[in-house]
Amino acid sequence: MSTVVETPSAPSVPAPQTSPSPWIYRPWLDLLVGCGAWSAPLLLLAFYSAQSYSRAWVFAFYFLALFLNYPHFMATVYRAYHTHSEFAKYRIFTVHVALLLAFAGVLAHLWYPLVPWIFTLYICWSPWHYTGQNFGLLMMFARRAGISPTPAERRALHLSFLASYLLLMLSFHTGASGDPLVLSLGLPEKFTLPARGALALFFVVSSGWALVSLARRSSLRAIIAPFTLAMTQFLWFLLPALIQLASGREIPQTRYSSGILAVLHSAQYLWITSYYQAREARAAGDTQWKFSSYLLTLIAGGIALFIPGPWIVSRVFHADFAASFLTFTALVNIHHFILDGALWKLRDSRIAALLLDTRTKTPATAAGAQNSFVAAARWLAGRSPTPRALRRITMVMLFAWGAVDQVHFFWAGQETSLASLQRAARLNPNDSAIQTRLAKAQALSGQRDIAITSLERAASLNPGDLSLQETYARGLIEAGRDAEAYSLYERMLQGFPRDANALVNYGLLAHRLGREDEALDSWRRAVEIDPQQYNAQLYIAQFLDQTGEAQAAASHYRAYLKIVAANPDAHRSESATVLAVLIKVADADAAVNHAAEAMQGYRAAIQFAEKSGDKTLESLALVHLAELQEKQGDPAAAAQSYQRALALDALLSDPRSAAFDWVNYGQFLRRQSKPERFVYACFLRAEELLRTSPATELSAVTNARAEAEARLGREAAAVRINRDTILAEALHLQASSFQPKS
Repeated sequence: MSTVVETPSAPSVPAPQTSPSPWIYRPWLDLLVGCGAWSAPLLLLAFYSAQSYSRAWVFAFYFLALFLNYPHFMATVYRAYHTHSEFAKYRIFTVHVALLLAFAGVLAHLWYPLVPWIFTLYICWSPWHYTGQNFGLLMMFARRAGISPTPAERRALHLSFLASYLLLMLSFHTGASGDPLVLSLGLPEKFTLPARGALALFFVVSSGWALVSLARRSSLRAIIAPFTLAMTQFLWFLLPALIQLASGREIPQTRYSSGILAVLHSAQYLWITSYYQAREARAAGDTQWKFSSYLLTLIAGGIALFIPGPWIVSRVFHADFAASFLTFTALVNIHHFILDGALWKLRDSRIAALLLDTRTKTPATAAGAQNSFVAAARWLAGRSPTPRALRRITMVMLFAWGAVDQVHFFWAGQETSLASLQRAARLNPNDSAIQTRLAKAQALSGQRDIAITSLERAASLNPGDLSLQETYARGLIEAGRDAEAYSLYERMLQGFPRDANALVNYGLLAHRLGREDEALDSWRRAVEIDPQQYNAQLYIAQFLDQTGEAQAAASHYRAYLKIVAANPDAHRSESATVLAVLIKVADADAAVNHAAEAMQGYRAAIQFAEKSGDKTLESLALVHLAELQEKQGDPAAAAQSYQRALALDALLSDPRSAAFDWVNYGQFLRRQSKPERFVYACFLRAEELLRTSPATELSAVTNARAEAEARLGREAAAVRINRDTILAEALHLQASSFQPKS
């Protein structure tokens, strides 16, 4: 049920009570299901189950779809197509819109990039459809209770429901989408956050005023259903957004709009349509109408709407089952939204008579023009043995098909069970989702070559799905098949030339294969398309740094740091890289005599290293800082920085770095005219640490030690014996002993 629209000339004063009861079935059932009073406990259950029993919950939801979601779509189809008069009355929706959406489905199967647009439309339209149903039911209950809202009250309620929908849309479209099938406008949070707050406040104030106004001229019995529906709207739309704002946890669009909310909406829809169909049948003189038969028809019809199509397209035309199922799901939903919006309107006298339980005579259903199609349809719906047998056979086949689909889904969901995934793949090998999961399970079991074959099959099933191509490429890279991955990315970029992630990975593979110019060009194209590609900024900087273009590299290092600073939570695992980059940028500033900037950069690196506990890079930053401090004529500060660095080295197991720090400190002490025994002891310690290092490094230190030894002469032997004591003394030289040279 979409929005139930009242006639514009609805009375602005309370209408006389024409029904002894405002309820549809029974108060408890109407409140729980029809008004959504069970939303709070079921939403909590869904959240807990999704967190603790995610696999079981996914299967349970898919199973529920057979009995709630699918039938609720069929209920609209049944309503629009089961009589010729209804079919003809809504021909533009039953024929023309249906054909247009079928054409869109064919296009989506031929050109996959259309699928995310269709799926996004479905995801964004769903909450509006739910909103319309809640608002329509609120109006229906109010009028059944004899308290028709005034124009001002109706407007306030309508605008508040609209505000709740807009609030959810802003939540969906804030920032980048985490789902490749859902496109986001990427609105900045600094704009959407206050807007969402204002919309939430407006919903509370506007709906609160209208409900209080209604309550003043009615009883608790009359107002409880409208109030419950307003609370349901709050739980469905405002509460998730408020939780997201308070906790910072993103609510995936697909999980919410097409998950538990769809189940609640579908149950609500079946509740009202079953009531309507029962009353319509009895008004038409059909005394044999039964809810059980109606429900079985809806279940079978729902299966027919969703399940055979993707299976037939996948098995016969070798299309990707995963993409086909999503396409069918989105298009059936969109058709349902459009058709439903046309069907349910209280200004239709027949609908008003049945839903509002007025005493107006219900217009009889017209017989409709006779033609071969109508005659065949009536024969098929007849009570003679042949059509009844045909209907039963069809129903049995559909239920069997639904059971096979459930088994297929269950096996496909056993991501760690290789045997289950293989069985699912045998049922339908043309399913990219199963092939991808199968590849992962095969890799875990050591079947890496077979896993690559499964990934290749998944990618070939849907060449237009970039994520499948990238998954296949990553599999090739992990298997050490860089040349094949390089060729695959080359083909991918022909179809997706502006995909920044693909450009970054293509550049990495080109770099590994020695194609440096291609690598640099690919990374530069990536940052031109998306300046927030921090990896590309880093790779360009490292490349330029290695080729001696330190200042050009520094600009890209700074871009990397700016991106990290704007998104610290997303880069918590990159502290070592951030530290190294901070030092590189400070080195570049020091090289062009920007001493103040360099000093600030080194100190920022030291502070960051202290917070992250990275003593190795903290030591490196201190040594670089010491060199700059000495250059700036502050040897006392330089000495303290060297001493702090060497104290950190003593806590680490990195003899090579410690050795060079001792060499640098020894050379610093010589430049500061400190006793030669301190210099010689530093070189002795460095030589000892480099015993297992390459000969070239050891040779340079050995030569420096030999020169110091020659200067000391006979005193060198005593220094060797007391080396550790002399080193301790060197490390505790007071800053005051280092006087700047005049």
